[in-house]
Amino acid sequence: MSAYVLTYDVGTSGVKTCLYHLSHSIKLIASALHSYELTILDNGGAEQDPADWWHAMRQTTEQVLQASLLPASQIGGISFCAQMQGLVLVDDKGLPVRKAMSYMDTRAAEEHRKGIMHGIRIAGANIFKLLKSLAITRAVPASVKDPVWKYKWVQRHEPNVFRRVHKWLDVKEYLLFKCTGEFVMTEDTAYATLLYDARNGRFSKEMCRMFGVNPDHFPKVIRSTAKAGLLTAEAALELRLAEGTPVFGGGGDASLIGVGAGAVAEGDTHIYLGTSGWVSTVVNRQIIDATSMIASIVGARPQHYHYFCELETAGKCLEWVKNHLALDEIGIYLEKKQISESQETMYRSLYDYMMHAIKDVPAGSNGVIFTPWLHGNRCPFEDSNARGLFFNISLETGKTELIHAVLEGICYHLRWQMESQERKIKTSEAIRFVGGGALAPLTCQILADILGRTIETVDSPQNAGAVGAAVMAAVGLGLLSNIDEAKSLIEVRAAYKPNPQNKAIYDTYFEVFKSLYSSNKKAFGILNNHSSRTDVFRATL
Repeated sequence: MSAYVLTYDVGTSGVKTCLYHLSHSIKLIASALHSYELTILDNGGAEQDPADWWHAMRQTTEQVLQASLLPASQIGGISFCAQMQGLVLVDDKGLPVRKAMSYMDTRAAEEHRKGIMHGIRIAGANIFKLLKSLAITRAVPASVKDPVWKYKWVQRHEPNVFRRVHKWLDVKEYLLFKCTGEFVMTEDTAYATLLYDARNGRFSKEMCRMFGVNPDHFPKVIRSTAKAGLLTAEAALELRLAEGTPVFGGGGDASLIGVGAGAVAEGDTHIYLGTSGWVSTVVNRQIIDATSMIASIVGARPQHYHYFCELETAGKCLEWVKNHLALDEIGIYLEKKQISESQETMYRSLYDYMMHAIKDVPAGSNGVIFTPWLHGNRCPFEDSNARGLFFNISLETGKTELIHAVLEGICYHLRWQMESQERKIKTSEAIRFVGGGALAPLTCQILADILGRTIETVDSPQNAGAVGAAVMAAVGLGLLSNIDEAKSLIEVRAAYKPNPQNKAIYDTYFEVFKSLYSSNKKAFGILNNHSSRTDVFRATL
């Protein structure tokens, strides 16, 4: 048996649409990418327009069909992989009542404080609410970025908007509704609300009552491999696909990227470096480390969890470097047209040229250290005020060392997260590395040297989420018996061993890196806390 499936990887910066042929392997036939904006507001808000996601789906679907010359009637199924912990509030017709609040949104500080950061506390959270949350869900909404606080922010600040709310959806769930007309939510997304009792398979009325959430706002919960519905006539017309095409639940990026990496067995660890980044290990029980902000999240595979640490800005740091250092400072700006057109056989992109420009910078970037907290941080410490630093710049420091230090800083933080995981579990000796960051051999080697582990990459690591979504469709269509079979389908294409000399340098620098947060925590609060900035301003009047 074989089939063609269409997958939509809905990220923070764009939709990547991939057409796969599924048989004894997962073969990419065609792909297309369409970007959109993330709006960062002065009050810590981070928003996107859901219409932009749908427009990107329409554009990329048309491009993929044109490139493949495949008739729409030949597509056997549709599946999704998407960013998680967003908040898309819709009315009874499925229309958004306001713009979507991204997982990066931090404006609900007051709701967060009143909701859980008060009274007698453990690990910063109210002891009574903490213990009840752990007993019911084995997780705690302890981060200001958790979606329940976004929900409460809208309820408090936009009451007229809130009165129109019919359902609480996430990014993927909104797009599933657009495709099928059905209000559904996959188990992994439901768990990411931190109000879902995974052991009993339902949203907890007790948790909703404790945090003031209307349980009727939640949709029906389905498995990632289940059929969410069939493509409606209206959606088929807009996407130029066949009415009645099966649409499968798919999953969030934290659930499916590991599947696309082939890291599906218990104890398998993978690292993702895209716009955000993380370290994730498959476990068979729910474990939590409230001190380090690590939880075991529900994945796509039944009865298994992902012990998960997130870094908010990983590849986003490299985007910042490209826009603010590389384009202006290492000669790319003047050569941009030449590089992207005349030398495209040598450099696929400006990122490739940037890697080429820094390839001879030694381990440690001649003493410069970068912290990748450009939009706060979650794990192993929660602080929305934390920011990026270039530390230990001297007169001899050049721009190439600064750029190299950014790569190292991301990898230092990933090591910090991995070591935090190892206080409770054992991570794997060989680590699968996926996301756009895994395309660069330099990044792969730096990561191997800093972690002291073998780093393994797969074909098209930037498409790991789309591959994971394809696996969900394959199981839903009966082409695979279960998700475990992904491990045999997704092979290692390259492996990077740690360099002992570089590892010794990085071991010393890593200790300095970790100290930079505690040394600057107070200053971060003064400079980046909105109320603190207001107090400072008033004091100067």
